[in-house]
Parts: sequence; structure tokens; C-alpha cells
Amino acid sequence: MIAVKAYYDGRAFIPERPVSAEINQKAIITLLEPQPPNVSQKERLLSLAGSISHEDYLEMEKALEETERVYPNEW
Repeated sequence: MIAVKAYYDGRAFIPERPVSAEINQKAIITLLEPQPPNVSQKERLLSLAGSISHEDYLEMEKALEETERVYPNEW
């Protein structure tokens, strides 16, 4: 199983990078909430956090940085 980032052009899902897949290969597609322009995922997630202490903020920021890492050959 591989994860593929793509966007929807109104008719089809267009992958951001070339994908090696067979014709009619099954896929699972998860649609993410639309993001306002010029807002990073980190800012969007932190805006949902509410009021937190500085220590909790630093812990959350560290956790978000971990989610941004890409590990090749891992699902």
C-alpha cells in the first residue's frame, strides 16, 4: 500500500507526483477539509487548539513537526 497526495480538478484526482499503478487498481481516497489560502496546516491545527499553556504549546508544536517528517519505504 502506498499513500499518494493528489488534488481534485472537478473531474478526476490528479497525483502531485507520478504514480506507478495498474489500470483499474483499487484505491481508497480520503478527502481533507478545504484549507483557506495562505494558511499552513500547522497554523490551522493550532487555531483549533484553543487556549493552552506555553509548555503544552511547545509539546504540540514538537508533535506537529514529527507529523511533517517523511520516512521513505514506510506506509
